Amino acid sequence: MTDQRPEKPDYRPTVFLPKTDFPMKAGLPQKEPGILARWQEQDLYRRLRDARAGAEKFILHDGPPYANGDMHIGHALNHILKDMVCRTQSLAGKDAPYVPGWDCHGLPIEWKVEEEYRKKKKNKDEVPPKEFRAECRAYAQNWVNVQREQLKRLGILGDWDHPYLTMDFQAEATIVGELLKFAESGQLYRGAKPVMWSPVEKTALAEAEVEYEDIVSTQIDVAFEVIEAGDPDLVGAYVVIWTTTPWTIPVNQAVAYGPHIDYHLIEADGRRYLVAEPLVAGFMQRLGHESHDLHFMIKGVAFEGAKLRHPMHHLGDFFARPRPMLAGEFVTVDSGTGFVHMAPDHGEDDFALCKENGIEPVFAVQGDGKYREDWGWLGGQGSVINPKFNAPDGPICEDLRAAGGLVAASADYKHSYPHSWRSKAKVIYRCTPQWFVPMDRPLPLAHEDGVDPLEAALREVGEAKTLRETALQAIADTRFVPEKGRNRIGAMVEGRPDWVLSRQRAWGVPITLFVDRRTGQYLADPAVNARIVAAILAEGVDAWDDERAQEYLGDAYRAEDYERVTDILDVWFDSGSTHAFVLESGRWPDLLRPEGWTGPRADLYLEGSDQHRGWFQSSLLEACATRGHAPYKSVLTHGFTMDQKGMKMSKSLGNTISPLDLMRDYGADILRLWALSVDFTEDHRIGKEILQGVADQYRKLRNTFRYLLGALDGFDEAERLPVADMPELERYMLVQLERLDATLRQAVADFDYNTYVRALTEFCNEDLSAFFFDIRKDSLYCDSPSDARRRAYRTVLDVLFHALVRYAAPVLVFTAEEVWQSRYPQGDSVHLLTWPELPVSTVDVDRWTELRALRTAVNEAIEPLRREKVLGSGLEATVTVPQSAPQADLAELFITGTVVRGQGDDVTVTRTSDHKCGRCWRHLPEVAEDGDLCDRCSDVVAQVPGALA
Repeated sequence: MTDQRPEKPDYRPTVFLPKTDFPMKAGLPQKEPGILARWQEQDLYRRLRDARAGAEKFILHDGPPYANGDMHIGHALNHILKDMVCRTQSLAGKDAPYVPGWDCHGLPIEWKVEEEYRKKKKNKDEVPPKEFRAECRAYAQNWVNVQREQLKRLGILGDWDHPYLTMDFQAEATIVGELLKFAESGQLYRGAKPVMWSPVEKTALAEAEVEYEDIVSTQIDVAFEVIEAGDPDLVGAYVVIWTTTPWTIPVNQAVAYGPHIDYHLIEADGRRYLVAEPLVAGFMQRLGHESHDLHFMIKGVAFEGAKLRHPMHHLGDFFARPRPMLAGEFVTVDSGTGFVHMAPDHGEDDFALCKENGIEPVFAVQGDGKYREDWGWLGGQGSVINPKFNAPDGPICEDLRAAGGLVAASADYKHSYPHSWRSKAKVIYRCTPQWFVPMDRPLPLAHEDGVDPLEAALREVGEAKTLRETALQAIADTRFVPEKGRNRIGAMVEGRPDWVLSRQRAWGVPITLFVDRRTGQYLADPAVNARIVAAILAEGVDAWDDERAQEYLGDAYRAEDYERVTDILDVWFDSGSTHAFVLESGRWPDLLRPEGWTGPRADLYLEGSDQHRGWFQSSLLEACATRGHAPYKSVLTHGFTMDQKGMKMSKSLGNTISPLDLMRDYGADILRLWALSVDFTEDHRIGKEILQGVADQYRKLRNTFRYLLGALDGFDEAERLPVADMPELERYMLVQLERLDATLRQAVADFDYNTYVRALTEFCNEDLSAFFFDIRKDSLYCDSPSDARRRAYRTVLDVLFHALVRYAAPVLVFTAEEVWQSRYPQGDSVHLLTWPELPVSTVDVDRWTELRALRTAVNEAIEPLRREKVLGSGLEATVTVPQSAPQADLAELFITGTVVRGQGDDVTVTRTSDHKCGRCWRHLPEVAEDGDLCDRCSDVVAQVPGALA
């Protein structure tokens, strides 16, 4: 007969395991749309505004994206950041409304409509302007609707039913009103200056509409014969100019020299050439010669008063006029020949120097890039940006070669060149009549009664600030995040030319000016302007036409005496005026400041770093000119999103990543977590491996909430324990939570969302999952529900839940709502909550830092024994620690069997000889044999009715 021991009871039913229906698998792509629909049904945005009514305002003014095309990854990043700003400010108790907007005018939209025309072989110039504008308006509205739904899918909370559109009649009227403020205060002028011009789009471009690409161009050396000079030895010699724009030679009017440069008179091929001394070797190389004869060297000043003959002088008229040599401080010896040919139509330095010397532009190149029909050389030909037209065997070089003026030509010069960011075609500098805002004219000072006496006095002594000075002061007064943005926009404003406002297109806000045909001055009559603004408000931009000119001019003026300007405004003026339309009009009451408010109305502008030359700058200039200060208190910029290898995304490379695809595959919360985890202030990356890492990060956060929900099952206020009655571990965790809270608050103040997300995830992973939850799972599972330690733990878990769900809500907007509704299914939205109020706790943090370091050392000592199968878990270990180790329940802290203090400084581990409790699995001296109960578990089981039945 064998001796059979009775089977030990199954104590699993007596263990208090976490209970929750909150799923481990997120299923975000399927779940998020339902949550979004519930928010829309509840009108969450309006309810949040009502909840924050009367609170301190935080106004983020949305920079309007163009209403063309699907949302791309840059849109997603930008709007997630804006949403994070508004949500964290709202969490802090502020009223942070968000009104999204769209830029609806301008070339990008007009270009798309023209593309459709071209497909249908339809000529835009044959379409009535009002019909064309109607198609542009419809195109823009369609993409507003598309992008709106795509952005809402990201979980962006805003006034989506009432966005601002620059094509709204009220917006167009406001933009016109802002323009007329410039006109009435004398801050506009019409002048002919070289501006960036796109021959393909047939319009002037702003600097922000231009991008630079590396190209290979034709470089030519052209000889201009000296026909007059103070030194007779120079007559008959040839001044050599070098250029990479052969098409400008037909409009050459002078040649510039450096007065302090040393020039050599050399002889090669039977000709005498003048070239700057440091550039002779390069010139001879282009000429194909290894040697030359040096006649003599002279200083540039010797060319004063000299005149040259254009190589095409035989064509007569314009080309037969002698070309003066002009001293130019901008002439260098960096490249070329040390001489610069001057075409005032096509260069800023050229224009300025020629104007000083009474030489005016000739407007030979038309808007489409062709020379005008009556031009003496190459009339009607072009386009000037065509590489074949400029090639060494093209018509320009062939004519110069035949005339004996072409010294050298090759199509091998690599350099950076400006292109239109829309059409990708090369742009040129072209002198055309345009409307400008002067940067260096003293600004008028606002005064209700007309001319301010102070203004008059300041003007008298020359101390009134210019627009440039006012803008630079505003930059100094503005907060920039990152700080380097201040220097970037400051350098741009400091060196920028006058602001070109006019564009020669159809889809935009018109420059609503009448110009006196006799004097050339524009009319600045407030009554006329008021009628114009009223008409635009009622009918939009179509109201500006010839048929209504007399109606606007009224009885005081005759329409035939005035030219009605037909140019439209640069779209950067449109978007630069949105602060007036959106923040001041009252159409969005949530955005209004209290009566009597002075200074910037927006707390923050947030866009990509390219907007230092775009929206940030146009808004700055518009507001400084009309209000005397910037429209914003702070400017936050983000970098650009690259692919996983750090390469710029482009369709041609096939490396673009669609946020729509990412939301379909991962969910919006994963995309949000990525956007807020990267250092967005610099260029950053996205890709499959990166997103997989983000998804892993998300799962850990989700599991933290799942554990909290399960561990808090059945928790109520009767179970809550005062902080003073809690064990030290719980009080330490509350201190850690306070420290996290302070870090997150500072991150919000700094707009440092990378730190915000990192601190939150590290706390959940390292302080909670790997430490606090790990230690206290024994108490949660096995202590009596009435035990003070378990009650303290669950009380702290409740504090953690309420804090963490609030901290996570601005980041994981859908998941936080799911978590909140899982615990409070009848409750309100988590997004109506404010920053948590934490209980105050104090412990010796340094002591706990030491204990945690000791815990790490113990785990490191146990791990090899686990790998070697000496130990199954830390509960089977007897740990020896130094005598100096801090006093605490170390076995509980280490999750080991027993802990003893030794004489040395090392941590050692052996297998325990104690038996294992059948319920809590701890190895304790009081357990008689494996499977029996320890004293604690015996007491608890006795309190569980029918537990072992």
